[in-house]
Amino acid sequence: MPKKIKKIITLLADKKINLSIAESCTGGMLAQYITSVNGASKVFNFGIVTYSNQSKIKYLKVPSKLINIYGSVSYECCLSMVENLAKISGAKLNIAITGIAGPNGGTKLKPVGLVFIGLKIESRIKITKCLFKSKKRELIRKYSVKKSLELIDKFI
Repeated sequence: MPKKIKKIITLLADKKINLSIAESCTGGMLAQYITSVNGASKVFNFGIVTYSNQSKIKYLKVPSKLINIYGSVSYECCLSMVENLAKISGAKLNIAITGIAGPNGGTKLKPVGLVFIGLKIESRIKITKCLFKSKKRELIRKYSVKKSLELIDKFI
């Protein structure tokens, strides 16, 4: 994955696009992967881990009513996370990730492995729903990061 990250960092730097990240189920793993590559400081603005509903509400201004109606693992929550991150960060590219990494916490409607990844660049927004087959926490987190990097690559 370091090659892919280096490619993305170079591409972002060439296009003068900086990025910020709001992570939940990945717990900062995407930010860790990005900052592990030399030169990331040219494009990486900041990352925030909003793991609890309270932190999503307090720091990303996700409306509590939205979380009560749709849940923190939903298209609607991810959309609110990425839109509000863009307002807070001032970055051109903003990424939000929320999901159920397991091994517990899933339901029939929202199983372990359900992840939403939101990207916003200027006025363009894309929310991707993923359902990873694994029930292993670490794999779901890694798959989420890998998918995020793929989406960034396609989105820009």
